[in-house]
Amino acid sequence: MDIRTLKGVGEKTAALFEKLHVYTAEELVSYYPRDYEQFSLPVPLEKAPVEETAAVEGRLSGNVATRHVRGLSLTTFEVSCEGGSLHMTYFNMPYLKNTLKRGQPYIFRGTLHRRKDRYVMEQARIYKPEEYGKLTDCMQPRYAATKGLTNNAITKAVKQAFGLVDLSLDPLPEKIRMAEGFPSFRKAVEQMHFPTGREALLAARDRLVFDEFFRFILVLRMMRESNERMKSVRPMIEVAQTGRLIEALPYRLTKAQQKVWAEIQADLTSAYAMNRLVQGDVGSGKTILAFLSLIMCAANGLQGAMMAPTEVLARQHYESLQKLNQEHGLQLHPVLLTGSVNAKDRREIYARIESGEADIIIGTHALIQEKVAYKDLALVITDEQHRFGVRQRETLAQKGGIVSEMVDTASGAGDGSPQEEMAVHVLVMSATPIPRTLAIILYGDLHISVLDELPADRLPIKNCVVNTSYRNTAYKFIEKEVAQGRQVYVICPMVEEGEEQELEDVASYAKKLKSALPPSIRIETLHGRMRPAEKTRIMEAFEAHHIDVLVSTTVIEVGINVPNATVMLVENAERFGLAQLHQLRGRVGRSDKQSYCIFISKSERPETMERLKILNESNDGFYIAGKDLALRGPGDLFGIRQSGDLQFALGDIYRDAAILQRASKWADRVLAEDAALDGEEYAALKRTLNQQGTNEVDFRSI
Repeated sequence: MDIRTLKGVGEKTAALFEKLHVYTAEELVSYYPRDYEQFSLPVPLEKAPVEETAAVEGRLSGNVATRHVRGLSLTTFEVSCEGGSLHMTYFNMPYLKNTLKRGQPYIFRGTLHRRKDRYVMEQARIYKPEEYGKLTDCMQPRYAATKGLTNNAITKAVKQAFGLVDLSLDPLPEKIRMAEGFPSFRKAVEQMHFPTGREALLAARDRLVFDEFFRFILVLRMMRESNERMKSVRPMIEVAQTGRLIEALPYRLTKAQQKVWAEIQADLTSAYAMNRLVQGDVGSGKTILAFLSLIMCAANGLQGAMMAPTEVLARQHYESLQKLNQEHGLQLHPVLLTGSVNAKDRREIYARIESGEADIIIGTHALIQEKVAYKDLALVITDEQHRFGVRQRETLAQKGGIVSEMVDTASGAGDGSPQEEMAVHVLVMSATPIPRTLAIILYGDLHISVLDELPADRLPIKNCVVNTSYRNTAYKFIEKEVAQGRQVYVICPMVEEGEEQELEDVASYAKKLKSALPPSIRIETLHGRMRPAEKTRIMEAFEAHHIDVLVSTTVIEVGINVPNATVMLVENAERFGLAQLHQLRGRVGRSDKQSYCIFISKSERPETMERLKILNESNDGFYIAGKDLALRGPGDLFGIRQSGDLQFALGDIYRDAAILQRASKWADRVLAEDAALDGEEYAALKRTLNQQGTNEVDFRSI
């Protein structure tokens, strides 16, 4: 049901919803709020919680003053409240001078700070008492918005959609729902959007997170059953080229790399198809293991394919492999296949792949297009596998032509005996630090290898966790690093101004930086809502050092490798998971130059700062992921979701680890009872599993 069927949603508004990847009424109902506003009653100033959102009532006690600082207008005034005086600060809101009346009561709602001997609020929302009274004791949904589409407009559209979308069919079998004490599907969806209270919201969220994990794990288990112990399409033998390359490399493989390479070699030379996940921190040396696997495949006269999540990373892999090829005389014939390759070159590449002339194919999703026909595909490698849906990985594997042969167990002749399926080798690479207990569940169809050792020549990243008062010092440090020829990442949680007032956004922050840094410093922005071609252009410009400072969302977690970048500054660090912050800082420290990561937190609560300081304790992603798992409780509903790990619409594998484990147990129990889900009680579930996109990992635009 097209979203334009909703009242008030015309072409223009529909185009704005499309920016949020919402095209239908059904998708709108599944577009859950990012957060909720809880409007508690105003309290006396001395009783209001410091470093938290608070509401206080007061009246202007002086004039409203506006001045200009570095291109920004700064509006300030004093408010007299019960229990003291409050200093108010607003950026780029000079109109307040004309709208606020002295002596009139207002409710000011925002984060309360204690600076020296006075209370301070910045960018607080202002309400008239009667207006605020209507909002108290409610949980108002806040959606991820886009410029031109307000939270209020999304809320109205969602309410309309509920009247049009049929939510009566519950995909979760009743016995599971009753045993777990979950609400019905319809009630859970309604409570997610318009909760009647915190407990009802938590119960609804648990139910929908369970649904996501349960469906995902079911698909993995069913794939594992179909893939288990499949014969290899083309068994390989060990080759001298890989050993010679290892000896000739300008560095020694770590013990962890040697161990994992031995496991991969054993898989490739086995009669059975490999299904292996290599997990390792950024910089642990996964890429050279992928290249060794591809070289071994090519030396056996077969084809190997490697799929990367972005064009930039695919090209970087291709260039790195070509460099090895030329320097060490490997006699490989690699090709690069991405969406931006022109039609003429694409036809030529297709022909080389189909004839077998191209023995190593590196690219993006273009590798799984229908027109790509492989001659002897025997190995498939996916880099940062969580960026691909389960079905996409399977599609690429099937390009090897999963073969069914009628085999005579005695003579090997086809005589009508049961079919024996054969498959290509699959190697999955991931830098996402997931604790092993969760990895076994999430990658249940794969054997797991871990690279838990970094090369000896890497300098540890120097970290600091600071509050917003450190910003000017950070800017001076950025200026100094850029003057030395280095590059810088700045990470903001939001794309545009107005999505959440207390959070920094890419667009506004870039303007702020341009006014704070010398004009000679080249600053650009990057975020997930850009068109793919524009994102690629920006990433390539940063890689080529045509950009000094890149202000970005977390879209840079994967898909870009710039060894010259030595500084990362993360705003609103308190709103990210520790594992994601660790994943982000992996963008620096990729060379022999000293690198730095500055985490700026708006919250100065002791527990927040202590949590962030865990990043100072270790550069080991698995240690940090374990800490993240322990610290993020199920009631920690708010804050920005992880985006560096497997991404579900609602679920967070760290915060929801207990639900993930329960979903895993139920999936095993259900498949043990009815492996094909043919029973009547599983009819609705089976239908949802077969729906387009259900089995893909959902990573929405950040």
